[in-house]
Amino acid sequence: MASASSLQLPIIKVKSALSVATHDVLAIEEPLEIRLEHGPVDERKVQNISVTMRTPGNDAELALGFLFTEGIITNVKAIANIDHCFIACAENKENVIQVSLHPDSVPCLKNTERNFYTTSSCGVCGKGSINAIRTVGQFNDNQLDDSFIYSDILYSLPDILRKHQDVFTDTGGLHASALFSNTGEMLLVREDVGRHNALDKLIGAAINKGMVPLSNSVLMLSGRASFELVQKAAMAGINIIAAVGAPSTLAVQLAQEFNITLVGFLRDERFNIYTAPHRILFTQ
Repeated sequence: MASASSLQLPIIKVKSALSVATHDVLAIEEPLEIRLEHGPVDERKVQNISVTMRTPGNDAELALGFLFTEGIITNVKAIANIDHCFIACAENKENVIQVSLHPDSVPCLKNTERNFYTTSSCGVCGKGSINAIRTVGQFNDNQLDDSFIYSDILYSLPDILRKHQDVFTDTGGLHASALFSNTGEMLLVREDVGRHNALDKLIGAAINKGMVPLSNSVLMLSGRASFELVQKAAMAGINIIAAVGAPSTLAVQLAQEFNITLVGFLRDERFNIYTAPHRILFTQ
């Protein structure tokens, strides 16, 4: 069934020499501009922070998660309000969201000088160095190291995630990120056409629920594990990442640097452990 995140369009379906007019449900992809209002009461300024191609829905969580994982804000208490910018042009009002900080909250804007633009496939490209992530992360040096998960629980996570991918079921075109407990209970799940957006939405939702740092949760990714996803997980204090697809070399390097357990190719009761294997326990 089509939703605010998908749209039904007419198509011609071809198989061998036969063609038929029918309909298909596609994931919606639209730009979202994130604006930040900050400064003292008498010197307020509005700054464009990012434009990202996303699937509409959970935009406030996306904006919050993005600002947090980029180190622009460190606490949800800094935020006075998040809402779509209805003063924009009528046709764009749902594609502009403004985050207003309290007058005494000072954002860290040094990284915004590189003019953020993220696409649905790229994420936070061109991060200067792993050391840059360490300087802005709150939980990198104080992560709890008592998290673990049994292999048989790990095997079950992809199927559980797939059952909760509502828009993917309709369209086949969305990524998903989910948080699980170490007993296999799904805690949160978010979908988006961009894998980094799905994770920002997830982390934004977790921040709203007071769950961060996420040191005792397992992050499950529906696709590959790229550098920017491991970076965002590190910012949220996540210790275990499991992905259906492959990791990149830089993702492995970053996971190793921050003592994150990184699992890839998790499907069909098999997986590879790339870093910090001590958190994966095997039943006798």
